[in-house]
Amino acid sequence: MKMFDPLSYPYTSQRNAVYAKNGMVATSQPLAAQAGLDILKRGGNAIDAAIATAACLTVVEPTSNGIGGDAFALVWTKGELHGLNASGPSPQGISIEGVREKGHDKIPTYGWIPVTVPGAPSAWKALSDRFGKLPLTEVLQPAIDYAEQGYPVSPTLGYYWNVAYKKFKEQLSGPEFEAWFDTFAPEGRAPKIGEIWKSPGHAKTLRSIAESGVESFYRGELADAIDAASREQGGFLRKEDLAAYQPEWVDPISVHYKGYDVWEIPPNGQGLIALLALNMLKEDNFKARDTVHTHHVQMEAMKLAFTDGLKYITQSGHMTVNVEQLLSDEYAKERRALIGEEALEPEPGNPARSGTVYLATADGEGNMVSFIQSNYMGFGSGVVIPGTGIGLQNRGHSFSLDESHDNRLVGGKKTYHTIIPGFMTKDNEAIGPFGVMGGFMQPQGHMQVVMNMVDFDLNPQSALDAPRWQWTSGKTIEVEPNFSDHIAQSLARKGHNIQRANSTGGFGRGQIIIRDKDNGVLVGGTDYRTDGAIASF
Repeated sequence: MKMFDPLSYPYTSQRNAVYAKNGMVATSQPLAAQAGLDILKRGGNAIDAAIATAACLTVVEPTSNGIGGDAFALVWTKGELHGLNASGPSPQGISIEGVREKGHDKIPTYGWIPVTVPGAPSAWKALSDRFGKLPLTEVLQPAIDYAEQGYPVSPTLGYYWNVAYKKFKEQLSGPEFEAWFDTFAPEGRAPKIGEIWKSPGHAKTLRSIAESGVESFYRGELADAIDAASREQGGFLRKEDLAAYQPEWVDPISVHYKGYDVWEIPPNGQGLIALLALNMLKEDNFKARDTVHTHHVQMEAMKLAFTDGLKYITQSGHMTVNVEQLLSDEYAKERRALIGEEALEPEPGNPARSGTVYLATADGEGNMVSFIQSNYMGFGSGVVIPGTGIGLQNRGHSFSLDESHDNRLVGGKKTYHTIIPGFMTKDNEAIGPFGVMGGFMQPQGHMQVVMNMVDFDLNPQSALDAPRWQWTSGKTIEVEPNFSDHIAQSLARKGHNIQRANSTGGFGRGQIIIRDKDNGVLVGGTDYRTDGAIASF
């Protein structure tokens, strides 16, 4: 894989890949990337840098994540890959009947009903305890400083903040949403690009989390505040739900793709979808990236993989089929055989029975982290705990109220989860972390950037810059504005319903760091579709 050639593909108009030796942090906000780098320079490792960057992102990119969201991580250290699932379950007291009694025939998007237990703070603590070198009080200090002292709003952040404000102003009313407007629109509007925004409540919460070792959030004063707001405003979440929560260390899952092992977190995450698609295509020999055949086969494989994922993925133990069955060679061949010359209407198979931020970090010791964190759908539920800066996620919106569905709502259950970190290895050695945030675009972005690097020899930056597409439903494929017109027309003739987007906003925002095993040089790429930056030394 010739990923170190800066001229490996002509998608380098936005920026070039970054090369460094001692450490690297890649994420969607320059201030957060720099915070992670500062931690590395102060003696922290890649895990400490990932925690610092993640905490900082809750402050400097609140449009995509927050303290009240979930997180997942893949950590490479001492020659092994470890997985962390820090997604929270639904409240024990919620049920399909309880939701219906409140007048809903599906899980609403906003308010208390879709709120699940936040897992992100527990991820910071778990990573720090197991692999970190610096105390949490030091690692979270940059985030506290930005919340307390403020920072200038960057362009992409400002745009999405204003979009969210207008939507919330139009759609959200009621006492449960007042704290969101007090916190994120204190001037009666979204902060403008270049304007200084600060959140003293956010700073106070982060300091409490750091000093208590996260105890205050799950079993102390912050848990009390969350419980009180939920009770007052008709929510299901209780302090007991927070107190009972623990993040889960998991064994990552993988497929062997053309000499490389591609790793994801197992369900309830949707990383399985990317692996399903790659598993279908591992025997194909693609001669070039920008051909009708390449895009057609990729799109068809992703449609089949996604249809399976939407049917089967939920919390492990609640799935009617297991990962091994879905990723078997026999099932991959069965699904690949369905791909012909024309676009198909995908249906789930029957295998044999038996709004998000992403960051990547690496240090000079060989540690590497792939980390993703989200409130879901931008600002999440629209519910903020007064005076704390804690915006709660609406991850429960993904649950089904259909009693027969694998992902049906059950109290204390984790739902199908969109956020997924990725990692690549070769011959049991780390290649590096990668990720593409953005709801249901994520496994599609994972497949596309992996194939860009493995099949088409693109360096990390070129792999991210290349035009993207995404399957939305049925035969409908949405393509970016810069996607080749003649290929789009040819795909339409194959039966695809091609829709050209007006912007790159819905196609994910990714980061990649890879390490040259011969000399240890780090090579990073960051997406031009966001305010992304790579900090390195």
